[in-house]
Amino acid sequence: MHYAGPMIITGIKGTTLNDDEKSFIEKEKIGGVILFSRNYESPSQIAMLVNSIQALRDEYPLFISVDHEGGRVMRFKNHFTQFPPMLQIAKKNSPKLCFEVFNIMSAELNACGINLSYAPVCDVIEMNTDENTIIGDRSFGSDPEEVSKFVSAAVRGLQANNIIACAKHFPGHGITTVDSHLQLPVIDASLDELKQREFIPFKKAVKSRVEFVMMAHLLVKSIDESLPTSLSANAYDLLRKELKFSKIIVSDAMEMKAIANKFKIEDSAVMAINAGSDMLIYGNIDEAKIATATINDALKTKKIKSTNYQQKIERIMDCKKRYFSNYNPIYIPTVTDGFKPHNSKTILDQLLLK
Repeated sequence: MHYAGPMIITGIKGTTLNDDEKSFIEKEKIGGVILFSRNYESPSQIAMLVNSIQALRDEYPLFISVDHEGGRVMRFKNHFTQFPPMLQIAKKNSPKLCFEVFNIMSAELNACGINLSYAPVCDVIEMNTDENTIIGDRSFGSDPEEVSKFVSAAVRGLQANNIIACAKHFPGHGITTVDSHLQLPVIDASLDELKQREFIPFKKAVKSRVEFVMMAHLLVKSIDESLPTSLSANAYDLLRKELKFSKIIVSDAMEMKAIANKFKIEDSAVMAINAGSDMLIYGNIDEAKIATATINDALKTKKIKSTNYQQKIERIMDCKKRYFSNYNPIYIPTVTDGFKPHNSKTILDQLLLK
């Protein structure tokens, strides 16, 4: 039987699971959970929450994910090393140092049972404008070749500790001045311009064996004149064929207003899956439920083709088999053993040196 659940990554409301959340995750065979600052109190608490989520797993563990970029995008504050933004790290001109940063990040996440980080940011920014604060210092810089070096180091630093990396935001959010959380950004760059600039760090991420790529909510006229990239088969085809990416494509959060202002939850869910997304993120569990029910209906009525569905499930299961084959629950008394303050201080000292 075909289930939508494995293709869904859902948010939860608090620091523990409620009965409704437990039922939804277990019954629908949900593929993953995304955590936010509202879900976090301490490393031990988050580890207990993760254990309770994984107790509901079907055959393989769930993806337990978080935005953990460094700089201003860090959902977990206390106890976790707070690294400076990527633009500052790149100014040290040391991919090796960048690798160490992400290696520490991954060790701390791994200690708590987190297995998927929505990082690194592969976007190339315009340095001659103060208007792009959406990506801004989250990026490694304005030179695509230089950005690529740090992207590769970040991917390797994460995946060295079995934290799945996710390159974002394809096809490139760096030249926009509009926040897709609020409205749909429009990009007028030609396809050749995108290939020569925006795509380069993503190509490097793919060559570095990144497991996930996040599809952004952008209207890129040279890719599709009417549909956002997250709902456009053209965008997914570029990622699959031009960049030769064969692993998991995940959407950016589907309730962002770039999508929600124009499309109903039910419509955008099916459109994204049919366009090429393997997994959809919903930070709000109520919207995740609507999307899951809608996709289940679309599978039954064949609005989503069985072969298309099966390819997505195979990609998801392949990743889970490779990363989670030796899964064990987190042993709570040893959670903080994964935090090495001395190592973190050494790296932070290097980053803060003028």
